[in-house]
Amino acid sequence: MPLIVPWKDIPTDTLDNLIEEFVTRDGTDYGDHEIATSTKVEQVRQQLKQGDAFVVFDEATESVSVMGKEQAKEAVNS
Repeated sequence: MPLIVPWKDIPTDTLDNLIEEFVTRDGTDYGDHEIATSTKVEQVRQQLKQGDAFVVFDEATESVSVMGKEQAKEAVNS
């Protein structure tokens, strides 16, 4: 069963790596303007702080990922 992990409990370097993996996971088309990875990382960090994104640990797959609020809610409640 997936669990939400408090992002504040994750060491900074580990959190940075998780967020960077999240923002670079699937080549995403941002339209006419390319957004720097560092900017995307900071945007996700703000989403974590605001409760719009969560770090989720899936015990079944022993994996950790960043998810948007709705996706995390579905994962934890399934």
